[in-house]
Amino acid sequence: MKTVVKGLNRPSFKEYLNGTADAVSSALTEQFPAHWNIPAVLRESMNYSLTAGGKRLRPLLVIAAAEAFGGSREAALPVACAVEMVHTYSLIHDDLPAMDDDDYRRGKLTNHKVYGEAVAILAGDALLTHAFYSVVQAGRRHGVSSDALLSIVEELSEMSGARGMVGGQVADMSGEQGLTGIEELEYIHLHKTADLIIFSLLAGGRIGGADKNQLEALRQFGRDLGLAFQIQDDILDLIGDESKMGKKTQSDVEQEKVTYPFFIGMEASQQQVEKLTASAKKALIEGGIPDSSRLLEIADYLMKRDH
Repeated sequence: MKTVVKGLNRPSFKEYLNGTADAVSSALTEQFPAHWNIPAVLRESMNYSLTAGGKRLRPLLVIAAAEAFGGSREAALPVACAVEMVHTYSLIHDDLPAMDDDDYRRGKLTNHKVYGEAVAILAGDALLTHAFYSVVQAGRRHGVSSDALLSIVEELSEMSGARGMVGGQVADMSGEQGLTGIEELEYIHLHKTADLIIFSLLAGGRIGGADKNQLEALRQFGRDLGLAFQIQDDILDLIGDESKMGKKTQSDVEQEKVTYPFFIGMEASQQQVEKLTASAKKALIEGGIPDSSRLLEIADYLMKRDH
């Protein structure tokens, strides 16, 4: 385990947040080598959604987790970009008429509204595929071990696929026909949202050299944080500011989706976010992480966010 020494000129959390988002956004513009012969409309469509902004939460967690163990930001960036590509592909596909049928995402027209459904589908496919290429670059360019990369690829496949995010999306679509209990809703939130958050933390931990117990602490932190994050999204869909959200609110109501506020009410949902955030932080504090301060700040930030 590496010893992490906090710098005397430690940036504020806002500076850290903005600086990390800028580093990820910059790296994302360089993901596709200029000499690759990619059809112009496909390259444009992929970049349209990749550069649309957003919170960059999952890349942030990869980097913060790696740095918590003394890992370098440079080594974490290819994996941070990879998870953002997987997330972006999922948003492109979620917005399609066959899924959520949304017109706006992050304050811009959705991909299929600009490029058509066929190109949007293929752009999502290409982003998902390229994510695994990007993971490998952490080893090619920055010396991340092959063992760590194998685990990262394995976990990205698992947590973004049928057992993870895609399974959660299917359950969410089925849930529009009527859920019978909060356990089903929790399954959707854990897999559709929390799994990629868990992956991001585990990947960062592996890059930084976390041991088995530390990885388990990151997993528990990610599970509770991811569930809290999605419940907060349920809340914001009802009371959020559309100009800050960058998309239409009340969409869950219009699509007759069952959410935490529907099941347990607004006040109880807000209390659940606080409870899960506290539980996530407890797992991290007790997990033997060399410097968990940034991850703890991220947890507090997400609980208080308004978009």
